[in-house]
Amino acid sequence: MDLAYLRANPHLLLTFMTHQRLRTTPVAGGSICSAERITLDDGTDLLLKTWPGGVSGSPTEERRSAPPGLFAAEARGLRWLRDGSGVSVPELIAATDELLLMEWIEHGKPTPAAAERFGRELAATHRAGAPTFGAADDGYLGNLALDNTPGEDWAPWYLERRILPYLRLSVDNGAFDPTDAARIAGIWIEAPDEPPARLHGDLWPGNIIWGADDTPWLVDPAAYGGHRESDLATLFLFGGAPHLETILASYHEAWPLADGWRDRIALHQLHLLLAHTALFGVKYRSAVLRATRQYM
Repeated sequence: MDLAYLRANPHLLLTFMTHQRLRTTPVAGGSICSAERITLDDGTDLLLKTWPGGVSGSPTEERRSAPPGLFAAEARGLRWLRDGSGVSVPELIAATDELLLMEWIEHGKPTPAAAERFGRELAATHRAGAPTFGAADDGYLGNLALDNTPGEDWAPWYLERRILPYLRLSVDNGAFDPTDAARIAGIWIEAPDEPPARLHGDLWPGNIIWGADDTPWLVDPAAYGGHRESDLATLFLFGGAPHLETILASYHEAWPLADGWRDRIALHQLHLLLAHTALFGVKYRSAVLRATRQYM
């Protein structure tokens, strides 16, 4: 099996893997999907993403299906971001209901030069824009449904499509009581009036690959049209991106940010933090409450 054959017959990949006719190497780090490095007969390396249990070790094992449309949504996001001609995005080789297959990126170390490039190119991705806030199709944030119903005014759209859905799930799983929920739902949401930017949508530091040649790459998107400060805010989460101040300075030089943007970081992080309470419960409760305190 070579790359040309695989492009034409992506549906055969799982069969070839089941019968051990391809060399595979597990890839660590994925919290939602399983990832493997696939080496084809011609020496080409690719990255395969499947739903856990979606690739069986035996023909008699029952395969588990991904949430409907999960891989299609990620495929749309990868193509859309790649079309933005900003930060590099791996080429998508094949997409089916069961898998995504894309070019393999050789990992390197994050350097100041790569960080400067990332900031400049992220500004270009954002500038590519979007027709509206949201998107034509709903998507996923991790394995959570992502409501992309289009809207024209960012503040009410952000509350209705990004805050409230994950807040409801978080109340249902016991992360917040009704008093907490009422306070969070009543936060003051305000940001500079800007046209919709082309967002990655889940840009925590783990979704940047620092390539071996100082090329930064975007992976695992939850892409939609949104406020560009949202992508920048999530770069601060979970320890922050390497050389973060270099990234921000480079971005600001390419496309200056509105005054006070640092004061709005927690507001723009809130949807991703609420996704964590929706997925993992009370463990992230305090982080959400800290983020909302200054906007009540």
